[in-house]
Amino acid sequence: MTDKLLQIQNMIYEIRGHKVMLDSDLAQLYGVPTHRLNEAVKRNAKRFPHDFMFQLTDEEWKNQRSQFAIFSKDTRKFKPYVFTEHGILMLSSVLNSDRAIDINIQIMKTFVHMRHFALSQSNTNEELRKLLMLHIENTDYKFSEHDEAIKEIICALNNLIEKPKVVRKIGFRTDNG
Repeated sequence: MTDKLLQIQNMIYEIRGHKVMLDSDLAQLYGVPTHRLNEAVKRNAKRFPHDFMFQLTDEEWKNQRSQFAIFSKDTRKFKPYVFTEHGILMLSSVLNSDRAIDINIQIMKTFVHMRHFALSQSNTNEELRKLLMLHIENTDYKFSEHDEAIKEIICALNNLIEKPKVVRKIGFRTDNG
């Protein structure tokens, strides 16, 4: 992976179950001020439904800032917007420059690379899951073999603990008691 793709990969976060990029990171890559990027988006609001772009909540922004030292220096007045992969694709139609096109191509390559990596890991995870399930089934079978023996031991222990139901007196009886 090239340095640029690695740099972009480090700018991708998972928020609300989506892989997203911050408006400020995208603006940096496109070489425009963040407020200019957001103005262009607002002028074309119909192109950016909620599953393409959303604004972070106070809590989400606080969590991001506490996790990454870079954000702790961010003194913006407004919470950032984040863009999903589809939102970033839409940005290429809004920011119509050669640089925007080049950057979007690199971003899309990064998302594709990450998707391929995740898929290869999920195949490995599926094999691991199957092995674990087989191990659990074998362990369960081994325990079930011993169930009857364990029940007998518990029954014997209970019999030892219980008081005898019939009291038999051993010894001589006298009339005096």
